Amino acid sequence: MQSSLSLRFLNRTVFTGLLPALVFAGVLAAASVRGEAQFAPPSPGTQVHDPAALKPPPGARVAIVEFEDLECPDCARANPVLRDAASTYKIPWVRHDFPLPFHTWSFQAAVNARWFDTRSKKLGDEYRDSVFANQPSIVDLNVLRQFTEKFAKEHNIALPFAIDPMGKLQNEVKADYALGQRIGIEHTPTIWVVTSNSKGAPFVEVVDRSKLFQLIDQALEDTKGSAPERTARK
Repeated sequence: MQSSLSLRFLNRTVFTGLLPALVFAGVLAAASVRGEAQFAPPSPGTQVHDPAALKPPPGARVAIVEFEDLECPDCARANPVLRDAASTYKIPWVRHDFPLPFHTWSFQAAVNARWFDTRSKKLGDEYRDSVFANQPSIVDLNVLRQFTEKFAKEHNIALPFAIDPMGKLQNEVKADYALGQRIGIEHTPTIWVVTSNSKGAPFVEVVDRSKLFQLIDQALEDTKGSAPERTARK
């Protein structure tokens, strides 16, 4: 029997038949009420309990914040869309780990990505992108290890036998997961467009990814002329 925790954290893919219809109905209703809709959250969406992390990095007016699971098929589908949006608009894409308990290798993949982050954040994100692109062929932890060794070799990096002997990277992944729980995450991917000093909502969940570029456009419009959060100076 599946545990209650597993049921709570079902992939969004389970709801593909229901959510689009609900989201579309909500968008139509909102559009009929407001001719010039500001940056406002669609319905349904995640019930946010602690919004402290839902803001852009210092120096940015708008950013994408995502909680992802490297074994989640819908996260793999979302990944190129988010990468394209971040590249097109030149806005930060803040990626948080939220490995679901019933996925057998996602936690270790997140730890591996953190290890590549220690070489460079660009390399860590490239590893994440590569895992998503090859997700169907990664069937267990042994295959994940082989995939990771191949990725490291292709980038002229020696992968140690023990990637995280002191558990530091595991703790970082667990901290991200705990952050997601405080926010109220219940599925992956969970994605927001977040703003600094916006005339509209400070953050909005991307329930319908076909609306992502539209939401970013509105976020940029609503933050036009505003100063971003204080940037750390050298």
